[in-house]
Amino acid sequence: MTGRPAPGVLPAALRAWLGPIAALAALAVVVLGALYAEDGEPGTLDARIWAAVDGAGPPWRSVALAVDFLGEPVGSAMLVIAAVTGCLLLRRPGAAALVVTGAGLTVGTTTLLKPLVGRTIHGDDNLSYPSGHTAFVTALALVMALLATGRLGLGRAAGTALVLAAALVAGAAMGWAQVALGAHYPTDALGGWCTALAVTPAAAWLVDRMADTVRRRRH
Repeated sequence: MTGRPAPGVLPAALRAWLGPIAALAALAVVVLGALYAEDGEPGTLDARIWAAVDGAGPPWRSVALAVDFLGEPVGSAMLVIAAVTGCLLLRRPGAAALVVTGAGLTVGTTTLLKPLVGRTIHGDDNLSYPSGHTAFVTALALVMALLATGRLGLGRAAGTALVLAAALVAGAAMGWAQVALGAHYPTDALGGWCTALAVTPAAAWLVDRMADTVRRRRH
């Protein structure tokens, strides 16, 4: 035992940037939710993007289905188990806790928002905003990027760039799959992406605070 506290899951260098980013993302979720509340049709932006994505050939549909699987219960469970196992092998129990907490809170938030917004697709029984699939993979990518930032000792600019790039790539891939399969409107995917950006940093802060509390009680 060295007596040194374990590194936090929210790198100190990123706190000044991720706070405002999370706040802006939360605002975007609210604005988009209000704009499309109780709606069952694509908006102008949705229609334009849908027109560009629609009509992809069978190979691309197979890719979309494979990406979509990662957000389904079995696929998401596999990703979470793999991420938690990797964090534990790296001796980062806090990061493992963040994988579960961040993904769980993000998906839980989308689940709560869907009936509140009431946007539907392909029928009144299919609530669509925000996209839980997009939110989940974005949250997981954010957690992995935060872990990498901490381990590599990246500064504010590099760390923020890595976190946002990871979120953008993961969110764009899953968002494209959802739109290509007709499961969500593009703005649903954007709402899911913003939900992850809003919730995951807050989850990281919460995990760090809980870890601090446990350390204080032990001493």
